[in-house]
Amino acid sequence: MSWVASACVGFVRACVVLVVSVLVPAVWASAVAVAIWWGNPWTWIAPLVWACVGTLLLLRPVCRMARSLVVRWTGTVIPAGYRELGPVTQLSTGYWWNGYSYERSRRDAEKDLAMRVRWMDPANWRDLRFAAVLVVTASLTAAVPPAGVVAAVLGFTRSMPLLGVAGLVVAGVSAPYAWRVFAPVAVRFLRPTPAMALSDRVDELTAQRADATIAQAAEIRRIERDLHDGAQARLVALGLSLATAEKLMETDPRQAKALLKEARVGAATSLSELRELVRGINPPVLNERGLVDAVRALAMDSPLETSVVADGELRLDPPIESALYFGIAELVTNAVKHSRATEAQITIGREEIALVVLVEDNGRGGADGDAGGGIAGLRRRLSAFDGTLEISSPAGGPTRARMTVPCESL
Repeated sequence: MSWVASACVGFVRACVVLVVSVLVPAVWASAVAVAIWWGNPWTWIAPLVWACVGTLLLLRPVCRMARSLVVRWTGTVIPAGYRELGPVTQLSTGYWWNGYSYERSRRDAEKDLAMRVRWMDPANWRDLRFAAVLVVTASLTAAVPPAGVVAAVLGFTRSMPLLGVAGLVVAGVSAPYAWRVFAPVAVRFLRPTPAMALSDRVDELTAQRADATIAQAAEIRRIERDLHDGAQARLVALGLSLATAEKLMETDPRQAKALLKEARVGAATSLSELRELVRGINPPVLNERGLVDAVRALAMDSPLETSVVADGELRLDPPIESALYFGIAELVTNAVKHSRATEAQITIGREEIALVVLVEDNGRGGADGDAGGGIAGLRRRLSAFDGTLEISSPAGGPTRARMTVPCESL
């Protein structure tokens, strides 16, 4: 980029920073001007209230614009850190509970919750501090190029060429750099404070604990149901057959022999069901040979033509391996049931201090990663290990799922 282009881009950015920086001060300046114009000190209350309300209404949009500009100009993402709205629950009495108060309708409960979260958010004080700091830092440096241009215009229009030339030089030299103070100031004062980050982390861990408790209870119920309806019923029938065969051994050996044969078949079937149940809890190959070989065995049993590409042998903590294995199994199952895929590829590799698993298929796409069901459950299981799940599934395919789990032992 040439110096002229750099100066032009810098001048535009400096003007944008200046406008964003003076939005809140402009409200106070106008309030002070109105109060002075009215003259009577008792009439200053209305401009003061108007300035306070205007500041509160402008703070969050100004901070959002600041984050957007920093991302666009420098690529640095600044987390917002605002409190999220909690759930609204209808009680057996018919009232709605939003975590703070009871309301007669869901709409009233959501409005009350939004109002409380909006005005009780600690991030409001952070935004107010940022707006105050921005006025005495980035706005001063960003004002230099426009001030130089104004000086140049005044100099040339009032026959003061020296002032005009000086203004052009100041504007041209300062334009590429005047806006650069804005990014570090925004990063320093707009990021979530340690207390806010800790509060968000506590909320996240609380939600993960609730999800883990619900998932554990559901898994226990599934195991009990499978044992009761499958192996337990067969074992009870096996005991009855053996008791009957024992009684018939002397009187009807032929019938007793047939019952023993049925009992042997029932025992084999029960053993097979128990093995399937144990495999559903945790596959033996996963414990014995690790994630990569377990995924290869899963690919061999899949009806899809599935290939597995792994970055060497990877041994992780058993809970992480189990979460990733069942996550891969969930994604492959979805490809078979919903996307009508014929081929799939599973890639397992390292990326800095994280393990990354890619599952791709050639199906028809259309998977909604934000919907509930298995995808939401998989995302919750990974979040317990600070993992993430990203899904790209445009209409017509292909579907590409990326699971990432931090792991320092890699």
